[in-house]
This record gives sequence, structure tokens and C-alpha cells, in this order.
Amino acid sequence: MVASVEILTAIRELTNSKQIDRAELHGLLQDGINAALAKKHGPTVQAEVDIDESKGAIRIVLLKTVVEEVTDPASQISLEDARFEDAEFQVGDQMEIPVDFAEFGRTAVQAAKQRIIQRVREGERSKIRDEFSSRVGDLLSGEVQQIERGKLVIMLNKFREAEAIIPYREQNHREHFHQGDPIRAVLKRVEETPKGPRLVLSRADALFVKALFKLEVPEIQQNLVEIRASAREVGSRTKIAVFSRDDSVDPVGACVGLKGSRVQAVVNELGGERIDIVPWSADPERFAKLALAPARVARVFSDPATKTIQAIVDEDQLSLAIGRNGQNVRLASELTEWKIELYSSREWMERGTDQPIFAPLPTDEPVSGVNPRLVDIEGMQPATVAVLEEAGYKTLDDIIDLEREDFLRLPGIAPEEADRLMAIINELTTDEAPEAAEEAVVTTEADVEAGSEMASEGGAAAAVELPPETEEKKPEVKKKEAKATEGKKPE
Repeated sequence: MVASVEILTAIRELTNSKQIDRAELHGLLQDGINAALAKKHGPTVQAEVDIDESKGAIRIVLLKTVVEEVTDPASQISLEDARFEDAEFQVGDQMEIPVDFAEFGRTAVQAAKQRIIQRVREGERSKIRDEFSSRVGDLLSGEVQQIERGKLVIMLNKFREAEAIIPYREQNHREHFHQGDPIRAVLKRVEETPKGPRLVLSRADALFVKALFKLEVPEIQQNLVEIRASAREVGSRTKIAVFSRDDSVDPVGACVGLKGSRVQAVVNELGGERIDIVPWSADPERFAKLALAPARVARVFSDPATKTIQAIVDEDQLSLAIGRNGQNVRLASELTEWKIELYSSREWMERGTDQPIFAPLPTDEPVSGVNPRLVDIEGMQPATVAVLEEAGYKTLDDIIDLEREDFLRLPGIAPEEADRLMAIINELTTDEAPEAAEEAVVTTEADVEAGSEMASEGGAAAAVELPPETEEKKPEVKKKEAKATEGKKPE
């Protein structure tokens, strides 16, 4: 009786804590008991299991067929033995033999209990996998449960049993979070691990910005407005291109909101990151003009064969088009998925079309954040670097999420060296983040060809970028409602 009570208590606990249907747990218990019977009597054993939670009892009956000669003791009983219990038994009858649950012994009881728990965990993993595999790009909320060498372990507000993390490389390094802090992030992917599915979240991906706009803009939720493209340098600046499926809805104005209320909510969540909102266009040349906002572009030429855009701007617009350290043109190129070469009108006339005055940064170099090569990290031994590079790890980002056991699996890495590597990672990922970003300025450009009014009058808070060598003066920004295209749609 004690053993059955223990099992039934476990069922009640699992039902309450895991929110699992009681009938489902009864089925799991029956499977566990049948497995224990099969282990004790043989794989062909047949039984009936009746669970009565109200009485705290589990009734188990073995079902055996009466035969003249027994060939399978697990499922058969001799006529002689059957008639010893009841003289009326005949060959072919089925005999019920009660089994005391206590006969299983504590080891068998624990095994049955563990089997139930294991099946419950498998069910939970399957439920998590089914729930989140189709939700990539969705915004999830929770709280910081733990911080491990820069990696944030998140407990979600819903599905608390789900394992969710924000890796170091998926964080905005201008932000600081502490244990217990509420946090929001976008679901980037679902990984399979030996412990089950793990949710990888991000606050650094452009998907995060798109998810925030979806939360703030009802027109996006209603599929009237769509974010067709996005480009981001985390902690600094983001560009998004929006499109409206309804001619009566201005996509830029919908995202900006009354007096900038909607976009400002996104900016606040991003810690002051600048956001440029431009209309999307299927015409590459027009889209390039739009993407280079807030700069005004005089002319563009495109080469579809090489997916290259040559954009000519007036002298006073060149630094604005380039952006600080080339950021504006780099993001515009990423947004349009075309290579953009910038020329001032004077350079275009004097140098010709084959000499761009600005080239984007090499794509194999990080554009934001710090990701040093292993060989450049202070304290890294050359022999260790050689082993890591041989295994495919070349930069800090490559090893940032590795565990001590991962290093020990590599040939030539001793326990002491693994501990030293963990200490190096811990030191590099707990450094103070840069100072907070300047107050963000939202840039909108609804009609580039008629955009001189915006730049000259200061409408929609145009962000002014100065060349790197020029000291920047923060312009006075008037809080106006963004002047989006009125009655005019992008081509």
C-alpha cells in the first residue's frame, strides 16, 4: 500500500506542477507498471491495471491463458494449477491472478516513478519544440535567471520549463542586466541539445527591432503594413524599409505614430539606438535613394549584372550620405542588398564613373562590438591557439559559449589549460560596456525626390551626420509629427 501511495502522490504532484492531464499520467503509470511486469515475468506478460486515486489504490491483475502444457510462463498457466484455485477452469479459459503492488519492491517502484517522470519530460520537450519551432521572430518576455560568463539565462513568463538563453554575441553590449531583471528578446532559433530543445534569443538581431515594431504598430499586426527589409548595427543605428498593402495607409507614418510615439517606444527599448524608417520600393534605383536618407540623392545609375548602384549627391550631402565611419551607406547597402558607390557631383564630373570616392568596410571585418582573434588575446598560449584554430575556433565569439568540458574534448587541452581558458573568457565578457548611446534621433524619408523640404525645414527630426574628423554639434530637434508621404505611395 505504501508503494502505491508513493506513486499516486507523485502523480498528483506532477499533475499540479506540470499542468499535465491526469488521464495522460494514468496512461504513463500503466505503461510503467507494464514495463516492470515485463521485466519480472517476461515480455509476453499481459495485465490489467486499475488506478483508483480516491482510495489510494492500484489494482494489478495478470491475465494468463489456461493450457495443458505451458510453453510461455509469462502468459500461460497449466490446467492443473488453474484448477487448484478453481476446479471449474477449462483449457482456453483466461485466469486473473492478482498482484500486490508491494511485491515490486522499492527499486521497482522507483524505476516506475522515474519512467513516469522521464516520459513527462519527453512530453514537455516535445510540447516546447512544437510550440516554438514556428515562432521564430516572435517577441518573448521573461526575467534574467542567471548570468554565466556573459551569457544570459532567461526564465520565460510562459513555458517556465523551457530553457532559454541570450548568448554573448546576441546581446547589445551597451546594455547591462542583472539577475531578476525583466527582459524582452526575439526568438532567433530553436537548438537541439542532449537535454532537449533550447531557445536562443537575441537583442542584437534586426529581428528584434522588427518584433518591437510589430508590438507597437497595430497596422503591422493587421498585415496592412509590412517591414520588407531591415539592416542594423546594434547599439548604434537601424534602418527599416516599410510597405503598405492598403493605399490609404501611409507605412512610414504608421510606424512613426502620433508625435513619434510609436517609434519612440522602440527607441527606448533599444537604449537610444537611432532608427531610420523609409518606404520600400521594388525599383532598385528608387529604393537606393530612399535607403540613403536622410541624405538627398541627385541621380542614381544601376548595373543589375553586378547589383551595383552608383549614387551621385551634392557636395553638401556627401558626408550625410556616407555617415559616420561609413555607417549610413553601409546600412543602405545592406538594406537594399545592392552594393552602393557614392560620388559627389564634382567627383562624378571630374573623375568619371569608375572611381568611387568611398568604399564600404570589408565584409569580413566586424562592424560593431569587439571580436578579437584568438592569437591577439592577451594570455593565450600559441600552442593552445593552434589547437583551437585546428578545431575551427578562430575568434572570441567562436569560443564564448563553450563549456570547460568542450575544451577538454580537444586534443592537447589539459584541465589546467581549460580552466585558464574559462578564466580568460570570464574576464573578457565581464568588462564594462561602453557608455550609453546618445539620445536617438528618428529619421524618416517618405519621398526622396521631394525630400528637400524635410532636410531644409527639419521635419521628422532629420539626423545630421558629420565626417569623423569634424566635431559634431548636436542640433536642436523639434518634436514634430513625422511628415510622411501624403497620398503618395512608393513605386
